[in-house]
Amino acid sequence: MRLRPPLTPLIAALPSTVPFVGPEAQERERGRAFRARIGANESSFGPSPRVIARMESVARDQWMYCDPDNFDLKVAAAAHHHVAVENVVVGEGIDGLLSLVARMYVAPGDAVVTSLGAYPTFNFHVAGVGGRLITVAYENDKESLEGLLAAVIREKAPLVYLSNPDNPMGSWWEAHEIIRFIEALPETTMLVLDEAYGELGPASALPPIDISRPNVVRMRTFSKAYGLAGIRCGYAVAEAQVIRDFEKIRNHYGVSRMAQIAGVEALADQAYLETVVARVAAGRRRIADIAKQNGLKPLASATNFVTIDCGHDGAFALKVLQGLLSRDVFIRKPMAPGLDRCIRVSVGLDHELDIFAEELPGALAAARGN
Repeated sequence: MRLRPPLTPLIAALPSTVPFVGPEAQERERGRAFRARIGANESSFGPSPRVIARMESVARDQWMYCDPDNFDLKVAAAAHHHVAVENVVVGEGIDGLLSLVARMYVAPGDAVVTSLGAYPTFNFHVAGVGGRLITVAYENDKESLEGLLAAVIREKAPLVYLSNPDNPMGSWWEAHEIIRFIEALPETTMLVLDEAYGELGPASALPPIDISRPNVVRMRTFSKAYGLAGIRCGYAVAEAQVIRDFEKIRNHYGVSRMAQIAGVEALADQAYLETVVARVAAGRRRIADIAKQNGLKPLASATNFVTIDCGHDGAFALKVLQGLLSRDVFIRKPMAPGLDRCIRVSVGLDHELDIFAEELPGALAAARGN
């Protein structure tokens, strides 16, 4: 048997898995495409026509490397949030930035606090640097601010993760509650405030950006409201020294030339963003109505999806999900105890929600054994 170069003990101990099974992998396994792709919280409405036109106009220029400083996009994001360029870092979506944060603040064995059932990619990156994950149960379908704070203090955690609005439940905290949480955190604990859905929720949920605090990183993405999930581009806003620390380890050619250009154009077209936000709100109402018509309980949502309480346990909700998948409707569901009674349905195009409405009764009947 051939010898092979040894992995580090940390990497050797990790499973060879990804946090999500994508719809593409499921389609390959099934041998057919989904008719309704309403499970990944993408924007079926796509980017603005202005963004598409700009991308088409620069397609021939993609032989050039991207700007490793991401300068134009940093300038645009800084202007959008009324901060300095020195307060912005660009990355390969929030996922890429989470990887950097884990490397920056977590040593092997360090405790890292998050909510049980929150965004699994954060957990994936924490595991990759040898962090010790401490999870806090949701309370009333919301991330528990008091529970997270208590865990941080008890474990002396250098890093805590909070999404607002939240995935997978769609819930949110008002800005004054987030500010109170920030002010109560130890100064030595970095807060990752994931605001991937920030454009889609109420303005009252977003605290003013305070770039004087060195222990808060605010993260945004072009994957949701801006309709550019496939581009893989996001950014973080933080105190200037924190941003300089990102520069020590970030992949300077990780965000493509096309992604940077698309991000600039997306930020410039706020009028289109407003139309998307309105269409998402209408889609949430439609999904909620479909749920109610089938005797299910939709949860209030500040995102581009609606989480639906199926009224039974996790095993029943899983059967509902599987029934919809078998009927060519791609959705997802929370898996953590207490949350797993639900399914999660992304806002899609009208015809996709028509399909969901048509197929949900059959999936429910099958789950009930009717």
